[in-house]
Amino acid sequence: MNRPSRGETSAGPTSEGPSAQVVPADALRSFESFYAWAAGRLVTQLFMVTGDLEEARDCVQEAFARAWLRWGTLGVEAGDPFAWVHTVAYRIAVSRFRRRLAHSRALRRSFLPGSVPGPTPEVVAVRDAMATLPQGQRAALVLHYFVGMPVEAVARTLGISPSGVKSRLARGRAALVPLLREEVIR
Repeated sequence: MNRPSRGETSAGPTSEGPSAQVVPADALRSFESFYAWAAGRLVTQLFMVTGDLEEARDCVQEAFARAWLRWGTLGVEAGDPFAWVHTVAYRIAVSRFRRRLAHSRALRRSFLPGSVPGPTPEVVAVRDAMATLPQGQRAALVLHYFVGMPVEAVARTLGISPSGVKSRLARGRAALVPLLREEVIR
């Protein structure tokens, strides 16, 4: 691996080979001073656009990360690094806004009832009683009675024989009877 010489520091990809970069120390210092000078200003400007301080910080941080990757040529290509970082941060914010907007539109288009009622006391009692059963019995009961799978399909799903499923169903039902009777009496 090429180590930076005195007065230089490494940045960019950490892998060896042609993609590894060595950035002169003065460039690192100029980026750090630019960041110290511009970050707060950019966050404030993006906050005014987004209305969300954390979103503004995230967008500015991402823009600075992209600027760091181009820092050696950014001044030559862009002319004004502040304007470049501001534009990139703004575009990131707009992209995120559009993505959230599309997501919320898709949710509104899908069938989602406004309010879903909570479980009834009976459903809670069955859930609590089922929680006391061994996992194998619980799985067989759920697949057969709640999902509606036939015994053969439950056997294939669980990787056991149909007679094993019938045994688990019988044992599970027998274990549930006294637990659910207690709930009914209460």
